[in-house]
Amino acid sequence: MSDELRFRARSAIPGGAHTYAKGDDQYPLRAPGFISKGLGCHVWDADGNRFIEYGMGLRAVALGHGFPAVVKAAVEQLSQGTNFTRPSPLEVDCAERLIELVPGAEMAKFTKDGSTATTAAIRLARAFTGRDMLALCSDHPFFSYDDWAICTTPMDSGIPQDVARLTLGFRYNDLASAEALFARYPGRIAALILEAERDVPPAAGYLIGLRELCHRNGALFILDEMITGFRWPKCSAQRHYGVESDLSTFGKALGNGIAISALLGKREIMQLGGLEHGRDRVFLLSTTHGAETHALAAALAVMRTYRDEPVVETLHLQGKRLKVGVDASARRRGLTKHFKLAGRTSNLIYTCYDADGAPSQTFRTLFLQETIRRGLLAPSLVVSYSHSDDDIDRTIEAIDGALDVYQKALEDGPEAHLIGRPVQPVFRRRATGSSKSPARASVDAKTNETIIT
Repeated sequence: MSDELRFRARSAIPGGAHTYAKGDDQYPLRAPGFISKGLGCHVWDADGNRFIEYGMGLRAVALGHGFPAVVKAAVEQLSQGTNFTRPSPLEVDCAERLIELVPGAEMAKFTKDGSTATTAAIRLARAFTGRDMLALCSDHPFFSYDDWAICTTPMDSGIPQDVARLTLGFRYNDLASAEALFARYPGRIAALILEAERDVPPAAGYLIGLRELCHRNGALFILDEMITGFRWPKCSAQRHYGVESDLSTFGKALGNGIAISALLGKREIMQLGGLEHGRDRVFLLSTTHGAETHALAAALAVMRTYRDEPVVETLHLQGKRLKVGVDASARRRGLTKHFKLAGRTSNLIYTCYDADGAPSQTFRTLFLQETIRRGLLAPSLVVSYSHSDDDIDRTIEAIDGALDVYQKALEDGPEAHLIGRPVQPVFRRRATGSSKSPARASVDAKTNETIIT
């Protein structure tokens, strides 16, 4: 079944998938080609094989596949219509509830994906400040599929140089690198955008310092919470770290896999996309499907679940249980320098290193191959609310078996154990082979994690 589907997919879809991170080049040769269904943290491929899933739909499914409360809310709304000629009351309910969760947020607008939301934030920042340049964090791999962000990657084909010249980069946890940009381009930078946290936490005072730096220089401070939202304590990294952004974006876990994302921000900025101001209007977000009622109902059910149940606490608890077990296995096999976990326990990623201590796509492929062989689908080790103690224990056992093969491959070479070609970074210039990394690609090579696109 999968082989036939692969042939059809490559004929009908560029790259064979609608998300680059789900493409065949991101997985070993014998990985499941297509997922037919999921329940909780378990998925079944098109050939009927069952796996414990990690990554959970590129971090979007934080509660678990088919989570009953979310399914019930979405299905009930589907039966009453999903899209009308005027707004639905759910648009108001959902906006108000989300605003309550985000410090300093006063208005919200919904759309379908993170790229659209972050691009709207950039447009709004440029309109509010009257400036054209922007700076994004070079240590964070993906903000949008739009030109302003993708121009910083090796996959910049089709993007005019005039657009690329307007995007700058700064380093995470390095205020001096951002200060240098403002000094070099005085009065030009509209906004800085970054994730609040990825694989390392913000240094003490960093986020507040970066916000103050932006405001001293007349720029906006934008936080991308697509991943941290609903995985970090209090459902928001901003609330957890006690910082308010001017604009922020949420998505992924907001709908538990159902397409919905949001732009939130201060009223004086957000209202430029509305009707009650005297400035030039901003065409902010106006999408036919941006406020589909079943997605809003799902988001409300998600937020109720987080309010009433210990979701975030469970994510951290199960992630910690997983990390302790995997770290113990790596220590026991002498692999602490070759297989490393990073990130908050609710959002673990791993890095694979070769015998010389260099990040290795080949060893990443071998690890994926051996975990898949043992019933895991783990491009990362991101848990969900549905991962039970038994799932975690089985995962640790499977990873221990995979690390046994990893240990042998360090001694006699990975080629003796690997079936097929190694996986490739998403952001590479050519479709085959790999490209040397300017700027952002070097970061990808450092972590060798599947990029969430």
